[in-house]
Amino acid sequence: MPSSNHFDAIVVGSGISGGWAAKELTEKGLKTLLLERGRNVEHIKDYEGTEKNPWELQHHNGLTLEDKRKSPIQSKCYAFDEVSKKFFVNDLENPYTPTKPFDWIRGNHVGGRSLMWGRQSYRWSDLDFEANAKDGYGTDWPIRYSDLAPWYSYVEKFAGISGNRDGIPNLPDGEFQPAMEMNCVEKMVAEQLKTKMGRPMIIGRSANHTAKIGTRGPCQFRNKCQQGCPFGGYFSSNSATLPAAAATGNLTLRPDAITTEILYDKETGRAKGVRILDANTNKTEEYFAKIIFLNASTLGTAHILLNSVSDVFPNGFGNSSQQVGHNLMDHHYGVGANAQLDGMFLDKYTYGRRPNGIYVPRFRNLDGGSSAGYLRGFGYQGGASRGRGPSDGIGIELKENITEPGNWSMGWGSWGEHLPYYENKVTLDKNKKDKWGLPTLNIDCEFKENEMKMRVDMKNSAVEMLEAAGLKNVKPYDNMPAPGFCIHEMGTARMGKDPKTSVLNKWNQMHEAKNVFITDGSAMASSACQNPSLTYMALTARAADYAVSELKKGNL
Repeated sequence: MPSSNHFDAIVVGSGISGGWAAKELTEKGLKTLLLERGRNVEHIKDYEGTEKNPWELQHHNGLTLEDKRKSPIQSKCYAFDEVSKKFFVNDLENPYTPTKPFDWIRGNHVGGRSLMWGRQSYRWSDLDFEANAKDGYGTDWPIRYSDLAPWYSYVEKFAGISGNRDGIPNLPDGEFQPAMEMNCVEKMVAEQLKTKMGRPMIIGRSANHTAKIGTRGPCQFRNKCQQGCPFGGYFSSNSATLPAAAATGNLTLRPDAITTEILYDKETGRAKGVRILDANTNKTEEYFAKIIFLNASTLGTAHILLNSVSDVFPNGFGNSSQQVGHNLMDHHYGVGANAQLDGMFLDKYTYGRRPNGIYVPRFRNLDGGSSAGYLRGFGYQGGASRGRGPSDGIGIELKENITEPGNWSMGWGSWGEHLPYYENKVTLDKNKKDKWGLPTLNIDCEFKENEMKMRVDMKNSAVEMLEAAGLKNVKPYDNMPAPGFCIHEMGTARMGKDPKTSVLNKWNQMHEAKNVFITDGSAMASSACQNPSLTYMALTARAADYAVSELKKGNL
């Protein structure tokens, strides 16, 4: 750390949006302090284990009873394995109280969940940005697609998104690297859906690099992304934005720094800095800056705001609207269908382990109405693959059987929009403390009637489309995961036009503290049904550009 604790800008959180904030602010000349509550993780150096085959690992990449004891919530995540578990929190040391079932999946380290994310990257459209205004749920977004379109293009070029230009109005095309290829079964299903139902099925748009970007990539089709990629084959803060920020000479990275509150100056009506707790020594420190970007994740940012109380903000920083912590959303998923192809394409196989699948964009309520019997809509992700031969016999017979490829199967699951309900909220529990003595969160969130009606359609449509494509033995499922488990939390400090009903304006700027910007998931006014990370990136780059412009004008 430099001797001075004064900077031009402070960024709290080093995940997808925080990494972008650090890159943009440093590249625009601002001396920037990046605070991360967890340990440092260096690109390549700290990805130990990812180069090993499963049989070279002590537990063959499986989980132990001790893993599940320490992390009963994290260990349920598909990305949690023997190698990647170091990127997930210890649940015993990071408690919270789910008033209703809620699975909070977290990674407290430099890079955050950008190391373990699913990498699906889709633009939102005006169908999404206009939804609240049309049906009255939530507050109207203060922006539209045209405001964000150039920033989507800007971040896509650097992040490296592979995909096709598919010409789907409610799923705008972007600046793509070459698309990954569907396998033979997926191509057949796509053609059948197009011919029989008029529905597009496309290859997923993924932040896996199919072409080299500087020193990054290309993707090696290992499908070990959650373990960290030594090839830089997908976008993460560690491989992309943080090295870019460091290259400017303007970045100071401070890991093991738990931001506890924002410091407010009543005379200027601005934030003057932040207070942190050293995660190792419990020592309190203060840092000061002209601009603050909060990117601690939806629930992390809410925690900081609610914990930042003063005589001006007795209910939390910038919370005169009483919206901080409210309107919590997550996508509801875990519902779909699986099916088989008997005796078809047995002369075809696939190469490598493609870290991507197919995508069926939303096809319900495209007029913004509720003709489907509920509001908003859903999309599907999935794919086709070949299993192994029959597991009959023992010894040599068994080995020979399972080394042969079996029949093809295909399945998909659906991601549905969660409406912004004010009563879905997080609050501080000052009676229950974490290992650092800080108050924990109470999380009160649920899926309601609209989501339940949608789930029926999500399951039935999954079956209908697989049957229409000619697949057999179609079996639906609905696992009904709790909110949080989709790891797309959004909405606790939402954008809006009216300071009385929102926390941020159209520039992701706090209504009540103009030099504080929030561009992580907490800023979202609705959840759409597409994966949200690309939108966080675009919002962050846009807000950083505006913040520096305003700073240079003397307005901050």
